[in-house]
Formats: sequence, C-alpha cells, structure tokens
Amino acid sequence: APIPAGGGTSGSGIGEADFVVLCDALKVSEGVRERAWKTYETLSAVDGAIAYNKKKKETWGVCIFIVAIDLDEMTFTFTELLKSISISVCTFFQFLKEVDVNMDTVSTKVDSTVSRLKKKYDVLLALYHKFERTCGLIYLEQPSSEISAELSSLLVLKNYWITFLLAKGKVLQVEDDLVISFQLLLCVLDYFIKLSPPAMLKEPYKSAVTAVTVNAPARTPRRGQNRSTRTSKQIDTDTKVIEVLCKEHDCNLDEVKNVYFTSFIPFLNSVGIVASNGLPEVEVLSKQYDELYLNNKDIDARLFLDHDETLQPDVIARSQLERTPLKNNPDEELNLILPQTPVRAAMNNIQQLIMILNSATDKPSDTLIMYFNNCTVNPKDSILKRVESLGHIFKNKFAEAVGQGCAEIGSQRYKLGVRLYYRVMESMLKSEEERLSVQNFSKLLNDNIFHTSLLACAVEVVMATYGRNASQSDGTSAETDLSFPWILNVFDLKAFDFYKVIESFIKAEPSLTREMIKHLERCEHRIMESLAWQSGSPLFDLIKQSKEREGQTDQPEPTSTLNLPLQHNHTAADLYLSPVRSPKKKASVPPLSGTSNPDAQPTATPQTQKPQKSTSLSLFYKKVYLLAYLRLHTLFFRLLSEHPDLEPLIWTLFQHTLQNEYELMRDRHLDQIMMCSMYGICKVKNVDLRFKIIVSAYKELPNTNQETFKRVLIREEQYDSIIVFYNLVFMQKLKTNILQYASNRPPTLSPIPHIPRSPYQFSNSPRRVPAGNNIYISPLKSPYKFSDGFQSPTKMTPRSSDCQLKRSAEVSAAPKPLKRLRFDIEGQDEADGSKHLPQESKFQQKLAEMTSTRTRMQKQKLNDGNDTSASEEK
Repeated sequence: APIPAGGGTSGSGIGEADFVVLCDALKVSEGVRERAWKTYETLSAVDGAIAYNKKKKETWGVCIFIVAIDLDEMTFTFTELLKSISISVCTFFQFLKEVDVNMDTVSTKVDSTVSRLKKKYDVLLALYHKFERTCGLIYLEQPSSEISAELSSLLVLKNYWITFLLAKGKVLQVEDDLVISFQLLLCVLDYFIKLSPPAMLKEPYKSAVTAVTVNAPARTPRRGQNRSTRTSKQIDTDTKVIEVLCKEHDCNLDEVKNVYFTSFIPFLNSVGIVASNGLPEVEVLSKQYDELYLNNKDIDARLFLDHDETLQPDVIARSQLERTPLKNNPDEELNLILPQTPVRAAMNNIQQLIMILNSATDKPSDTLIMYFNNCTVNPKDSILKRVESLGHIFKNKFAEAVGQGCAEIGSQRYKLGVRLYYRVMESMLKSEEERLSVQNFSKLLNDNIFHTSLLACAVEVVMATYGRNASQSDGTSAETDLSFPWILNVFDLKAFDFYKVIESFIKAEPSLTREMIKHLERCEHRIMESLAWQSGSPLFDLIKQSKEREGQTDQPEPTSTLNLPLQHNHTAADLYLSPVRSPKKKASVPPLSGTSNPDAQPTATPQTQKPQKSTSLSLFYKKVYLLAYLRLHTLFFRLLSEHPDLEPLIWTLFQHTLQNEYELMRDRHLDQIMMCSMYGICKVKNVDLRFKIIVSAYKELPNTNQETFKRVLIREEQYDSIIVFYNLVFMQKLKTNILQYASNRPPTLSPIPHIPRSPYQFSNSPRRVPAGNNIYISPLKSPYKFSDGFQSPTKMTPRSSDCQLKRSAEVSAAPKPLKRLRFDIEGQDEADGSKHLPQESKFQQKLAEMTSTRTRMQKQKLNDGNDTSASEEK
C-alpha cells in the first residue's frame, strides 16, 4: 500500500516514508521509532555525514538496533534486521563502529550485545565451515543407486545442521563455547552416521558401521550376560564411530563420550526421540529451533545452509578461515605443520594439555607427601578437603554458567586443573628447597589463600585452553562467559591475592605454551589495571598500613627505585607470607631482594625491630608503575610524538596520582587516570589535544574496552563518561598539582621506569607482523624445547572476522578523530567548557583537526617500528 508523504501507517508522522516502512516491517514501538529517528537526525547533522546520507537505510537500521537494545524493546531478530536493510553481519558491525563516533551514540549495553553477537557468529561460522568439510569426508557425493533420492547430500546436511543447532541451543547457555559446541557436533554426526546406510559412507566410517552391525551380537556374552543385545550393540557403535571421529579431528575420546552421554542423550530424550528409531522430520526440528531463535532474537543459523549473503564473512576473513598460515620462524616447531582452522587450533591446544597432564596424578605425589610430613603442622588433610569442597563449588558454578547438563564436563576440567595444581606445587617446593636449603614449609602449606590462588591459577590455565573461541588470534584471549576473572568469583578469591602466584606459577611450569604465558600475563595486567583496585581489595589495607608505618612520608614504592631494573628473586612464598613474618637477619643482602621462608628463621626475634615492609605491595607497585608507563608511552607515541618534552610531565602527574591520590583508583581503571593525566598536562601547556582524539586513539590500542571511557565511576553508584570524571573528580582533586606545571618551578620529574625484558622469557624486540596494523610477535626464548612441552598453535591460528572488525584496513594505527562528543553538541570543545573563537567556522575547525591527525599519521608511518621497546605486549 502506498505510504502518505508526511508519515506512516502508525499515524505518528515520524520520519521519511521509507523509514516508516522499515519500522513497520520490524514492528517497532512508538518509543523506539521516535528515538531512532532523533538519533538518525543527530548523525545526519555531523560534519562528514555524507556516508550516512548515502546509506540511509543502513543508518536507519543501526539507529533502530541501538535504540531497541537501550530501551529493551527488541521486536525483531538480528537476522530480520539484516535482511530488512540488505546488509551482512560483518558489514553491519563495521558500519556500527563507524556510527559510534562518540561516547553517547552507542551505550556499553549495546557494546556488550554486539560483542555477544560477534562471538556467537564467529563460533557458528567456524563450526559451519568445519561441518561442511567434515560431511564431505564422511559421505559419498553420488551414492550408489540403491540409496533413495530422499537421502541426498543436501537433505543430509540440512537434517544434521538443524539437529545440531537445536541441541546446541538446548544444552548450552554459553553461546561462544567453541569446544563443547564442536564436541556436540561430533555427537550429532555420530548419531546420524549410525543411522546411515553403509553404501552412503566413505571409509573409515563405512567400516566402523559395518563392523558393528556384523560383530555386535557375537560380543554380547563377553560384555556380560545381563546386558541386552541392543544395549551392547549401541555401546559398541558409540565407541567405534566416535573413536573414528575423534581420531580424525584430534578430539579427546573420553570428553566427547562424556558430552554424548551427559548432554546429547538427554537432548534426544527432551525432543521425544528414542535412540533406536531415528529423528522426527526435519520440519519438526526446524520448528523447535524457530522457537529458540525467535526467543533469543539473534542469528538464524539455518541460513548458513543456503550460503545466505547476510551470514557470509568478508573476503579477508574467508581467506583466513580457509588458508594454512605460514610459520613465522622456519626454525621453530618443525614438527607441527597442520592447517589451522579455529576448531583445529582449539583441539590441538587441548590435546597438548591432556598429553602433559596424563602423566600427572589426581592426588599428591610421594614427593609432595614427603614435604607435607616434614611440616610442623601436616597440611595434607586440609589440602585434600579444600580440593574436594572447591571441586563441588566449581562443578555447580560451571553448570550454572554453561548448562545444567554440562556439570560432568566441568568436573573433567576441574580434574585436569587439580593435576596441574599438584604438579606446580611440587615444582615450587623443590625450587624453594634449593633456594633456602630447608624442607619445612609449614606456614606456606597451611596458608589457605596460597592454596586457593595456586589451584585457581591451575584451573584458569585449563579453562583458558578450552575457552578459545573462533575469533582468537595472536595469543590474545577473547572474552567468554568463563573468562578470567570468572574463576575468582567461583573461588571467592581476591584479585590481589591471585596476582601473587602468577609469576611463580609460570616459572614453576616449563611446559606452558607461549599462549598460556601470555594469557596469565594478561590476567596479571587486568589485576593491576583495575581488579586489585576494587572496593574490598586487601590492597587498600596494605597501602594504609604502609603509609602509617613511618608516618605519611612512607610510600608504597619509592620513586627512586623506578629506574632500577625490575629484577627480584621473590617467590610466591615471599608474597603470601609478607608482611607477617620475621625479618631476615641483616646480612650483606639488599632489603628488597634478600628474602626467605619464615620456617627457616630462628624462633627468637628482637622485639625492637620494626615490622618488615610488605614485599607484595612493593613489588605490586613496581609492576603497576611499569605497566602504567608502557601504556602511557604507547598512547603518547600515537598522539604527541611531536611534543616529546610533555611525556615526562604527563608521567610525573600520572605517577604522583597513583602514589599519593591512590583513592582515585578505587573502583576505576588505570587507563582512566592515564587519559586524564595526558589531557590535564596538554591543557595547562596549551597543546591542542582534545579528549575525543585521546579516546579515538585509545580505542585502537590492544586489550582495551569501550566501557573504560564510556562508563567511569563519578561518585557512589553513579557513572558517566571520562570527560565528566575529569571535570568533576580528577581535576577537582589535582587542580593545584596540575597548575604547578604551568609555573616556572614545576614539580620534580618522576624517573622513567626501567624497561626490562619481560619476566616471562620473551625477547624485548618484538617483530612486527606484516600488514598487522601495529601487532608485534615476540620470539620465545626458553630453556626447553617445544617437543618437551605444549606446542603452541598461536602463530598458525588465522584471525577471523572479529579481529578484522577490531582494526581498520589502514596500515597506520594513528587515530581517526571522533567526529562528535557531548561537549560538541553543547557548543563546547574542551572538557572545561572553553569554546572556539567565534570567527572560526565549524568547517575550519574540522579541517584543522583532520590536518593535525594527518600529520600525526605521517609521522607515525616514518617512526613505526622504532617503538618496539615500549610495546606493552612483550
């Protein structure tokens, strides 16, 4: 029906006729309609909005999507939206990123929804590619004439895929769990292979099915007289076919059988299927999947079967899904040359972990028992009880997060974690014995927090190995529902306590892959950035004690030590027992490097000595300063390389804030303080650097989250953008200090932290990845060979669409300026409200801004590659 010129069928008169048609097609409410149109008008008004005017329909779709999520009024599915504006998933995400030109257009709620959709899409895409290839290896393309036309390859694919989608939707609550999803896919394949006529099958599947059909009844007596022939046949079939599938896909047989019996069989029962009589018609299953898909309002994954355009990856991502990446160094890992799809990489990682831990035990070894027996108070019983009780908690929490049918899968993973826990504990104790020449570790081994942290770290390694999703690459971990810090919440463990075990754990387990080392290093960084600064963290009590120890003159870590190398011989034992321990007799040992286990100390200690300074706090602050400076240097290089004199000033303000105004870090993020320090110094030094430019550059740094600048704590339970935080909190607290930098007598500059080699055995000369957009790979220098431990598939895992979306195709990493922030809308161009000169047109302002950015980009291209020492990712 024709639409009236001024409005739509709703009678609201909002928007152009085509916009009204789109809203009607998506059944959106009046509220969404109104706000989406206003959002579109705002976008159309910005300079450089030609793209939005050329892509009206796409822009409308994005605006409707943003508003519907914010208002919790999704009346359409994500696929319906894509279809209605004729756009693919990847293009939509890229366009949404372009639209997100300021902190107000796209909320953190929308960011998290988009993140969830990206991860789900990446997993489905990887699984569908694997599924298509696998079916091609199982079934003959043109089976013999005795097979009816009904069993055509297309129908087979459709039936299997929809069954899998339904099983995945009903069994799993975690949408981006690549590993369990793939194991479930193998269960579906196994089930259908057993129902298929052997004449349809290729080898070795044909032989597996035929062997079972011929041999099963004869084996019944040997398997036990009390079992029926049918049961025996079913068990034999499961073993035969699943064994072949697991072998072909480097998948652990025990794990897949576990998924089969604890998740897949209950799924079959839930949809009214008896294992012996096959599945209902594909239409019946499709209808059940429809209910799931419409309820989730996300992606209709049946469209993969049609190679639907909305679900096709972009050209770059497709080539990466299908290629076999080259090794970066021909001298490394000569024994591992496999095509690395996301699924293959995940399976390979898991097999290596299991290979290492197969030789480990579920109980303390004889060596550990010896250490336990040497203790003043034997810790064995408490250790075993703790492992058991935390195991129950873990199993329940895993089932809550993943799906109730997956509790046993959680138990399997916890069991691997326990093996790694005992293995690392033994290695740590041997090292401590060599270091201290003592065997009585009673205080350490009876320390509850030490054990909980060590076990949490072991389980985290296992969870991260299994937690790869399809968008992971170059060793960085994509977030999943079970990602760190999930384990801290499960074990009720403080992040600061967990941090103390990380470095010793890495040193104690030589078989960790580079990927796992990088993962644990990233966990350590996240603790230092924000997690350790949350309310309730023991860190604040330690700082308070440090300040009170000798009056306010004391510091968590003196600035004089910043430019000294970060070399230390502190172990987990030192950190967990510090500061409640007897000080070492004053020998010719520096106070920060000479430490010992308290059990080696004489019982009598002079009462006049002051309590020893907290080693854990001192080391934590040293590492925080180093991380903070590396972050600052990276951002500074992108934005202010033409003003090198400003870096020491910004660093001094940044360091001063962390040391003296540490309460500003409570429930906030290190990077928030960094960006405010940079802005404050530039403001007082009359250097034109706007917050929108800072934020734009920050978005492109690795391991950043938009929530960091979109949602900052202002006061209790009140959050706003980083600009509001700067104005209302940061500047108010530090105004006097900031103004000193404008005077002729600025504050004494803080020393630049000494940039060491990574403590985790990486060279500090990262190699740039060709066309990698500022991504560096550090060569691994290790005393052991890869053949002795896990083989890392990191370098061979292709990046999928998510990574391509994260970074633009430009070679330079220089930021594009954000077009608009709230203070622009209000006619303000600076956080403190100052405006441009009235005679300067908006066009001239934008031109100046673009020219400044272009200059920066050119400088960066010239200097790129000279900044290797400051790369955070060492």
